[in-house]
Formats: sequence, structure tokens, C-alpha cells
Amino acid sequence: MVKDLFERIQNNKGPLGKWASQAEGYFVFPKLEGELGPRMQFAGKDVLNWSLNDYLGLANHPEVRKADADAALQYGAAYPMGARMLSGHTKYHEQLEQELAAFVMKESAYLLNFGYQGIMSTIDALVTKNDVIVYDVDAHACIIDGVRLHMGKRFTYRHNDIESMEKNLQRATKLAEENGGGILFITEGVFGMRGQQGKLKEIVAMKERYNFRLLVDDAHGFGTLGKTGAGAGEEQGCQDGIDVYFSTFAKSMANIGAFVAADKEIIDYLKYNLRSQMFAKALPMIQTIGSLKRLELLRNSSALKDKLWVIVNALQSGLRARNFNIGDTNTCVTPVYLEGSVPEAMVMVNDLRENYGIFLSIVIYPVIPKGIILLRMTPTASHSLADIEETLSAFEAIREKLENGTYKEIASRTKVDLDA
Repeated sequence: MVKDLFERIQNNKGPLGKWASQAEGYFVFPKLEGELGPRMQFAGKDVLNWSLNDYLGLANHPEVRKADADAALQYGAAYPMGARMLSGHTKYHEQLEQELAAFVMKESAYLLNFGYQGIMSTIDALVTKNDVIVYDVDAHACIIDGVRLHMGKRFTYRHNDIESMEKNLQRATKLAEENGGGILFITEGVFGMRGQQGKLKEIVAMKERYNFRLLVDDAHGFGTLGKTGAGAGEEQGCQDGIDVYFSTFAKSMANIGAFVAADKEIIDYLKYNLRSQMFAKALPMIQTIGSLKRLELLRNSSALKDKLWVIVNALQSGLRARNFNIGDTNTCVTPVYLEGSVPEAMVMVNDLRENYGIFLSIVIYPVIPKGIILLRMTPTASHSLADIEETLSAFEAIREKLENGTYKEIASRTKVDLDA
């Protein structure tokens, strides 16, 4: 008997979907309103927002807003129509690619419509069924989904663990030799949840012993790390050893889009084999011309990045001084680890938003282990030192309530169906 395809969906909403009736509209899919920035409105109240990915504060930069508006006025939202291979190619797309390639010190670059879609399609295009992929077990969902497209073998290594990397490279080497294939090694420049840099320098050094190509997703490193802002590879002095460099515009560039950069031969291949771009409408002119202005500002002044790191260092040092566990982050991403249950986490975040006016992202099981609450903060150049002091005071207050059982007691009086 053939089952109704939707029977599974009706009976199992998924590990996150099962919380929808209790969480949607507040804990997930919240509606932040007002102009993008550290101070916004949520549920009718002013809140201090630590959930922006606008690292450099470019979203509301006057030159950026003008470039976006001028492009919209001149071209509208539709131009260009069609895929770039057919009718959607312009000199501005080419210019942006050339400037991006130069900025990240690669020979060539290719513009992509979206980061998530782009990295998936890049992985798919780079490998065949005879090739082997080796990737970090804590890789972002977009990388995992890209690897799932691979019809060949893949191995995961323990997060940022050199010994595990080498062990899996040995396994991959043996298998690739048997299959007549190659090896694609994938890591991130910055891991967006924990804030650690990928061990790029050590991975590049392994090329002396193993024959593989390195793909780095540097979404959180681009614009924030390195002397010029070229990312984690520049920060670690090994940009030349990255074979394929990928980043999105959704973080430091405060825009939609992404790019991949590599030797010209590789980019030329991707242009004709990257299915998510070959058959997709070109990136609109608003985003393309807007990104040219953003890159100009990023490239020509270190002031934005310098301001960002003043805020990052003040926030992270303030948290450490108050004995908060922020792990071993060495980037802008600032995780705060607390111990507590899912119901306690829900009560805590409600308290933060309603009584302290602090809005941030909360991460709980199954994304992280049971018993851990992760408060993930994204400092930006638009935040102030006063914002940090306000937040640190609020954090001390909520930690005390968590430790003295206040949140547990409130949670016990609130219906939270863990098996929903």
C-alpha cells in the first residue's frame, strides 16, 4: 500500500518545527521593525539588537543608501532580465567580479545570486562521483547540503582537529587512488556559531604531504579579518594556499549575493558548469551596483573595520572579565554559553527582551547539546560602548536568575510540551 506522501509531515514536524506553536512569532520568525541598526523595535518595544549581521555598519551608510537608491531609480528591480549566459550579463557584473578577485588576491571571480545556493552548487560542480570530499563536522548547513549532492564518498573530521583531518585525508587518499579521483577539502574561514577561525594555515601546510584542493567558505571572515579585510586566509598569512575562496554579501557587505574566487581556469569552468547560476536570472542591478559601492568603502578605508574591532574587543573582554564562558572565539562572532534547559532558555530570552530590552539569537538543542543555552551575539561597527555596558549589566542579572532557579520555577508554571 502506498502511503500518503504528506503523512510523515503531518505526524512529524521535525526537530525545530515541533516548537512552532509555542515559539513562532517570538522565539523564531520574530519581526524586528524600524531602520536596521542596534536600536530597533520588537513586539512594540525598543530593543538593543545584537542579531544583526551588518558587521561594518554599511546597511545605513549614506553613500551605500544613495548608491542603492540611484540604481533602483535608473534600472528598477527587474534589470537585467534572464540568465547571464543568455541576456542578463552587464559590464557592472564584470566590474564587480574583477574588483572582488583583486581584493581577495585571486586571479578571477564569479558573481553568485545567493550564498547558500552558491556554495552548494560550487561543491557540486567541483567534484565527480570518483572524487572524495573531506569536511569539518561542524560545517554550516549550506556546506552539508552541498556535500549531500555529491554521489561519491565523503568523510567528516572532528571540528578543527588536525589529527582527525590527517586521518581522514589518509582515508580519502587511499580511496581516491582506487577510484582514480581527487580530493576536495572544505572548511570555513570563520565558524559562525562558535566564532573560531578554521585552521587554514595548518590545512594549507598539509598540502606538502597530501594531494588535495582547498575550498574555504569565509562568509564571516570577509571584511572583518586580515589587514585589508580580505578574510581569514589573509589573517593567517595563507591566502595563496586557498584554491577556491567563497564568501557571501550577506554579512560585511550588508547585501544579497555572493562570489567565488580562484585561478581563472577554475572560474571559467564554474561559469559554464555552475547550474544554480547558469539557469538563474542574473543578480539585479540594485545589488550589483550597490555591492560595488560597498566594496569601494571596504577597500579604501580601514576605519569601519577598526571601529568594529573596538566594539568586539570591548564586548568580549567585558564578558570574560565577568566570568562568562565565550569559548575560544577569535573573531567577531561572540557566543555566550550557559547551562540550562530549553524551557529555562525560553523564559530567559523572554526576560531579556521584555524587561531588559535586549534582543539576540538563542540557540538550543538540537543545534547544540542538551543542557546548554547559547546566546549568540554579533557586534557591529554601529554599536557603542554604552550598548555594551547595558548588555553586560543585563547578562549579569539573567545569569543570577538562571543560577538561583528563578527561570526554572517560572518554567515549571508554564506549559512547554517537550514532545510536541
